Amino acid sequence: MDRIMFQKYDKKLLQQLAIDFNCTPEDFLAKDNIVTVSKQNEGRRKYNPGIPFFQMATLGKNTVMMADECLHEFLYRLIKDAEGHRLFEFGNLMRLNEELKGYGYQVAPTHHMFLPCCHVEVGERYPVRWFSGSGIGQFYGNPRFPNAISYPEPCSDRPDKIVVAAVDGDTIMGMAGCSEDAPHWQQIGIDILPEYRSRGIGSYLVTILKNKIIEMGDIPFYGIGEGS
Repeated sequence: MDRIMFQKYDKKLLQQLAIDFNCTPEDFLAKDNIVTVSKQNEGRRKYNPGIPFFQMATLGKNTVMMADECLHEFLYRLIKDAEGHRLFEFGNLMRLNEELKGYGYQVAPTHHMFLPCCHVEVGERYPVRWFSGSGIGQFYGNPRFPNAISYPEPCSDRPDKIVVAAVDGDTIMGMAGCSEDAPHWQQIGIDILPEYRSRGIGSYLVTILKNKIIEMGDIPFYGIGEGS
């Protein structure tokens, strides 16, 4: 992310992370790793029901861990003298997984999350159709679009806000959508049908959707899992 764009979003990002991880915004800029008590704060992003047993995140410097207090003694040993980003390396994740198994949990796949690096203007490369509100409802349960919208049904914690589809006549070639994971935080997902891939449709849809979200005054972001 370039510095100008980071300055635009850094304060809001740190504020949202503080809500998500029950800490202060400054904790994500600290030198040392931080452990906090799990809590379901108002406005947090909800990817699983209930209070999280454990989760951790880094902005590339230290790591902040929010966990049930029964894990704290183990976590303080784990983070001692460890560089924050190295807590996401395989060996440390295996140690963490062994501890979590004792409580009936296991490490879930890790994700890299991204904010936009710049505003990109693009011409009209493909005809598109926009959907919002009740117009999105026609696509729920469609197995062709499990990433662009909630699947198989709407999610009240992360409601779908906008969908843009690239079309070839009456045929949808691909679809990008965004869900409001926290107030004014719109996560983008994308699905391109196999026969239309490698034509630049995905990058085009993501770009115009990202631009639309920014025009609305909201913040676009997206994530990728390991192996994506």
